[in-house]
Amino acid sequence: MKEKITQILQDILPYELYDFGYADLKNLLANEYKKFHYGISIFRRLDDAVINDIEHGPTLEYYELFNFVNNELNCKVDKIVSEISKLGLFTRGIKSTLSETEINEDFINTLRFKISHKMIGTRAGLGWIGKTDLFISKRFGPRMRMASVLIDYDLGHTQTPIEESLCGKCNICVDNCPAKAATGKLWNINIDRNDFYDPFKCKDMCKELTKTRINKNANICGICISVCPKGKIK
Repeated sequence: MKEKITQILQDILPYELYDFGYADLKNLLANEYKKFHYGISIFRRLDDAVINDIEHGPTLEYYELFNFVNNELNCKVDKIVSEISKLGLFTRGIKSTLSETEINEDFINTLRFKISHKMIGTRAGLGWIGKTDLFISKRFGPRMRMASVLIDYDLGHTQTPIEESLCGKCNICVDNCPAKAATGKLWNINIDRNDFYDPFKCKDMCKELTKTRINKNANICGICISVCPKGKIK
């Protein structure tokens, strides 16, 4: 069965743009998600030319790419869920990001999703969380967007989870963050996000930059993605 699932993913996700991996999520999900013991972490690479151009803040091209890739990922997830469901398995897709109509009071107060794409990615052994709360994938660095699929089928052996940061002493993202949102502490599975990174400082600065630079009412920045040495083509 796992081979059939892998074939579905390979058919839907072109290798040059996508990566994926399986995560053991037993005892890690709560409420309506606790029935799902495994997950699939999915990455979609972002265009290098666009990312290289946002070292000083968002551009219109980045805004358009951000929305395009989110929509593409959501469509891919819907297709994957549909195809896996045909195998008689129960799955649930988790969108790349929330739409305006899906944002609730809990998210506004915490800036936390019910399901963390980054957590699933680390449990799949595909990367770690950087100092500005970016997911740093082994293959693409932070130059990607994420989505997830939850599944109730026992996928058996998965990759060894990554449980601590591999950023070391690098502080490029911390030093270049216009919001000064990061403390420079290294992530590990025992540290809370708010202990090394302030998402509200980031959100406020993203909103300001998006409005002043491209006159859009959105919360995007991308500077830390652009300056991170991981994922850059050498």
